Amino acid sequence: MLRSPSRFVRSWVTAALAGSLLVGCGSSTEPADGKAAAAGPKTDVTVEPIKATRALTDAGGVKVSLDREPERIVCLFALCDDILTELGIVPAATNSALLAHPDFLGEERAKKVDVIPGGFIAPEVEAILSHKPDLVIGLGDTHGKLAPALKDATTFWPMQPETWQDSVGYLRDVAALTGRTAEGEKAEKTFRTKLAEAERTRSDKTALVIYGSDENFGVATPETDVGASLFPKLADYPWKSRGVEGSYSLEEILAADVDVLFVETLSFGEADGRLSEKLAKNPLWGKIPAVRTGDVHEVNSEVWAKGRGTRSLGLVLDEATAALR
Repeated sequence: MLRSPSRFVRSWVTAALAGSLLVGCGSSTEPADGKAAAAGPKTDVTVEPIKATRALTDAGGVKVSLDREPERIVCLFALCDDILTELGIVPAATNSALLAHPDFLGEERAKKVDVIPGGFIAPEVEAILSHKPDLVIGLGDTHGKLAPALKDATTFWPMQPETWQDSVGYLRDVAALTGRTAEGEKAEKTFRTKLAEAERTRSDKTALVIYGSDENFGVATPETDVGASLFPKLADYPWKSRGVEGSYSLEEILAADVDVLFVETLSFGEADGRLSEKLAKNPLWGKIPAVRTGDVHEVNSEVWAKGRGTRSLGLVLDEATAALR
């Protein structure tokens, strides 16, 4: 079996297959003895006012300070693109394909946004700085290494979201720094309201979200995956993280009687087929209840796996609740 740091795998763009290796035959999770993970407290739809500021400390303890409202923001991962879209801001440059989605800028408008060369793992510093950014937002455990090279030229903000609450917090922080407080409050309210409604109609079906590029797949878990952190509120989601050394097999998934299965195909370069089609070569795949009943849903990985902001998560809620009825 191949082993992989599941967190980094989905730390975007699930690092190249040759380097980051998805967990063979599974991921870093284990079932919670057949019982649904706790849904947690009911979602509060109250939105506290956002106050504009030039300096703040985010939930991860990162201090961000700007001389003025940032006008040119470079996004090195998709949460940044999601947040800026919610706030009505177009990034100066990006490192993801999320903006081309029709619920974001759409293909034509997205083509006008420059793409930083070098790929997700190693975006080129010179290309980033060529856009004269006031602010560069990246994923901490992937882009933190760029901080020294960016230090004297711009402000670098490493984010590290793991739950939907983290994503809401980052939305609020960016809204405060950009002065888009009303837009931030509206986006948060829309998301919280949608999540609360989905929670009221919670399904008793067992759900599972898997991701990967081939037979070596991973399982998205609520503790370490933003999208998966929604699922205990939507359905029975009995999967827990076991850290980077864990693995999860089709035999164990079969034993859990999964009713609805969501599949994120992550490609590295040219797409070469869906993950569900590759897994179908395993005779155990066809025995999973969701497969037998045709309740396997290939989803858009740009939104489900990489977006992680309130707009992307709203789309995840829409699609997940429809499938779980």
